Amino acid sequence: MKTISSSTYQAFGLVVVASVALLSQVQAVVPPPDGGYPNFTTAEGDNALKALTTGVGNTGVGTFSLFSVTTGNFNTAVGAGALDLNQADSNTATGAAALLFNTIGTENTAVGAAALEFNDSGTENTATGAFALSSNTTGAVNTATGFDALLSNTTGDHNTATGVVALSSNTTGSSNTANGASALADNIDGSFNSAFGAGALAINRIGNLNTAVGNEALFFNNGDDNTAIGESALANNVSGSDNTAIGGLALHGNTDGGANTASGFHALFSNTTGAGNTANGDGALNSNTDGNGNTAVGSGAGAAATGSSNVYIGAGMNGVSGESNACYIASIFGQTSASGMPVLINSNNKLGTTTSSARFKEDIKPMENVSEALFALKPVTFRYKKEIDPAGVSQLGLVAEDVDKVNPDLVVCDKEGQPYSVRYDQVNAMLLNEFLKQHRKVQELEARLAQQERSFSARLKEEDARIQKVSDSIQLSKATPQTADNR
Repeated sequence: MKTISSSTYQAFGLVVVASVALLSQVQAVVPPPDGGYPNFTTAEGDNALKALTTGVGNTGVGTFSLFSVTTGNFNTAVGAGALDLNQADSNTATGAAALLFNTIGTENTAVGAAALEFNDSGTENTATGAFALSSNTTGAVNTATGFDALLSNTTGDHNTATGVVALSSNTTGSSNTANGASALADNIDGSFNSAFGAGALAINRIGNLNTAVGNEALFFNNGDDNTAIGESALANNVSGSDNTAIGGLALHGNTDGGANTASGFHALFSNTTGAGNTANGDGALNSNTDGNGNTAVGSGAGAAATGSSNVYIGAGMNGVSGESNACYIASIFGQTSASGMPVLINSNNKLGTTTSSARFKEDIKPMENVSEALFALKPVTFRYKKEIDPAGVSQLGLVAEDVDKVNPDLVVCDKEGQPYSVRYDQVNAMLLNEFLKQHRKVQELEARLAQQERSFSARLKEEDARIQKVSDSIQLSKATPQTADNR
């Protein structure tokens, strides 16, 4: 039993002395009131304060009120049977059978019929309303306001219930807060839950560390670490944990899915067992039921999606129902970035661009004959399978498995190490090297040809000169007639 400190007695004594001094200056009440007894005790009613011995400052009004108290101090009981078995200090009971069975519990306040009726040793409890905290025995620091609020609590501590039937089924759960009619009504031994709104966390029995704000938010919950803000948000959750729903009807259908985040009216509305999904926007991922690891950002993003590991960014971005590992981003197709560069992705899903600066390179040397691997490649025409390209458009390119046999450095592999795609940027660099090699050969051939042309031209000139000389000789011989001497 808690003892009364000397400072408390001194304070009480000062009040009494002041009252006596004041009374000495006024005329006494005539006739004097009945029920006034020594040690500042007031008793009114059959057997009220019947067993009192040395207790100070007790008030009992009603049949059997404070019946058993002997040395207890500063108790107030108003109502038949109120604080009937009490032996402790500083309790206040107003209402028939309020704190009826309290024996050693201290600093409790009960207002209402049968409020805190069965409290035995629990301390610092406050019950306001008929049957509020009625079953509490040893639970401490609980606050119940409303009819049947915390009705079944026995040993739970630090609970706060405000509203009709709020936390009415709680027995051993601790540190719960329920504000609203039927809020956390069925909670039994779940702890550290907070419910604000009519029916919020109403059916929760064993779930812990949940927060529900809004009418019927987390209504059926028994999972842990869930947060629901909005009317009927996570209303059907049963065992799912680590979910966050912000917005009316967000994650409304979720039953067992965990680690989901939904922000926006109707976001992830149909999700039941899907886990690890993130939906931000009204109706985002609205149709997802059991898909996992999806991300949707934007009003209606991924609204028709039912697969897993998909990404939808942008209002209304939707893919093909049932597909997985797809990514859709709005406002890219049809947009020109005149001075940009290609974006690449590796098998770890990391996006990036290439860099050509020498600052980021080492072991730089000419390509030389490495590019001759191109001559072993086999370009093909093909069509993608229907599940990839339903239109079946004719394509041109290479087969990664064939390229891998020629030069593995020209192939991108998937996470399992299997050939997945061709590094066409590397092929382009090799093509450039081969072009430059052929260009140099052409230049050499052109130089030789020019040299040959010059040599041939010189020889032609020489020949022309000889021919001219011969021609001149012939012409000269023709121009000088020969005269015969006939003498």
